[in-house]
Amino acid sequence: MKRLRWQILVVLVTLIVVAVLLLSQQPAIQQPIVPQPASGGVYTEAMVGALSRLNPLLDLNNAADREVDRLLFGSLIRFDGRGIPQPDLAQSWGISVDGTLYNVSIRPEAVWHDGEPVTSDDVIFTLDLLMGSASAFPEDIKEMWKTIEIERLNDKTIKFILPEPFAPFLDYLTFSLLPKHLLESTPAEQLQDAEFNIRPVGSGPYKFDHLLVENGQITGIVLTAFEDYYAQAPFIQQVVFRYYPTSREALTAYQQGEVLGVSQITPDVLNEALGEPNLSVHTGRLPEMSLVLLNLNNPETAFLQETEVRRALMIGLNRQRLVDTLLQGQAIVADGPLFPDTWAYFEEIEHLTYDPEAATELLKAAGYTIPAAGGEVREKEGAALSFTLLHPDDELHTAIAQAIQSDWAKLGVRANLQAVPYDQLFFDHLMTRQYQAALVDLNLTRSPDPDPYPFWHQAEATGGQNYSQWNDQTASEFLEQARVEVDPAARLRLYHNFQVVFAKELPSLPLYYPVYSFGVDSQVQGVQMPPLFEPADRFATINTWFLVTRRGVEPTATANP
Repeated sequence: MKRLRWQILVVLVTLIVVAVLLLSQQPAIQQPIVPQPASGGVYTEAMVGALSRLNPLLDLNNAADREVDRLLFGSLIRFDGRGIPQPDLAQSWGISVDGTLYNVSIRPEAVWHDGEPVTSDDVIFTLDLLMGSASAFPEDIKEMWKTIEIERLNDKTIKFILPEPFAPFLDYLTFSLLPKHLLESTPAEQLQDAEFNIRPVGSGPYKFDHLLVENGQITGIVLTAFEDYYAQAPFIQQVVFRYYPTSREALTAYQQGEVLGVSQITPDVLNEALGEPNLSVHTGRLPEMSLVLLNLNNPETAFLQETEVRRALMIGLNRQRLVDTLLQGQAIVADGPLFPDTWAYFEEIEHLTYDPEAATELLKAAGYTIPAAGGEVREKEGAALSFTLLHPDDELHTAIAQAIQSDWAKLGVRANLQAVPYDQLFFDHLMTRQYQAALVDLNLTRSPDPDPYPFWHQAEATGGQNYSQWNDQTASEFLEQARVEVDPAARLRLYHNFQVVFAKELPSLPLYYPVYSFGVDSQVQGVQMPPLFEPADRFATINTWFLVTRRGVEPTATANP
């Protein structure tokens, strides 16, 4: 019996030892293999448009050129999707306490595609050209630059001296640089016809390789990754653009396997593009806003000066239906004059929704009733809620105006529609203030800084861009202070305060922010679409796009052996 107990004890001890060993030798958690971006591959895109001049001083009126130039040329500063300035060719910058001095340092490693260094001389040279007659830049920007003193401190540092504080100044440092050593011998009047414009040398992530030519016509352009690029080098080694006149033809090229991307998906091909199983449609907000401007200083429509009437008109508009039906979902309902997702936008402002019953009650409370003798238009003391709504004479704006007219008719408000060409609407009516209400689009392309001063400050009501002639002292003070305030936190508070006043007073009626869409095949990974300050910003993240991958292991926690 003693021998048997001993054998049992040995077995039990052995089992315990084995169990301890098994518990202490848990297998390591298998690490999943995930694809990692690698250098290589060719991305070919169907570009809607045609090549004209690959020169950032001459490309403002050609979106196709600007998008290619975004890859070829660098600027001192870029803005991210929130409108916050980021270093590009500039390594850093400093602003004096009084906001009149800006010192900018250029990256020491920044070089042109031919290997020459980027210097302060290139900045001064480019600005001289920008201010000249050969430049396509607007006259107001040229005049602004003529008021600024530019001082070369050394090869890589430059100083800008402003006549007075101007917080949005960094906006004006987004111009792309041109190489002085290659263009200084070209007379300014010959710049438009220079060979440089079709064989450009820049400092961006991609460099010019060659043109694609068929039957004597330029049909495309080939760019190659620049190995000495000063920032993160792009993974995709070659980008090829092929030009097509319309989105329809560009999409057809994708469907036939000729390209991997479509530069612009317009509403007429949107549904077809969304039906392509391997085409990812990316959408970003454009720097534009559509709104109904109300003339608050027109004696013929004095009722528009009443806040209650303006609020009723606003909540009596079914803006979401406009976006969903007439715009095919290609817009975002607008709540104010600043763009959402930007640093200055105030998320907590009142978001008004369609409420025709509440709109009707507001008008009744303000004393506007349907005449006892009958009729469809509300009146107060003999003044009828009737006015003329001007609108551009194209098909889309006409449909939007008709929808607005229908919504307001349900409230007892008559909007008499008048279609006019856009140029006539602007010059003959807005500029002269000869209108009652107008459906318009505000285009703030290439203006990342929010600065709503030009459109809403009381000083701009006469002769400026405050077409509504809104004369609010409190709102104007906020805008005026924000324009000279260097501290970002203080500017943020001022713009929040301004938006609260705007939402309360509703000097005009924001409708929607349109969006831009482009398509990329699922083979192209890492594509992101930020909010846009111009369509070329869709390439803001191209350095992280990739076609080629290598095997990599995703890091995970493992048990100790």
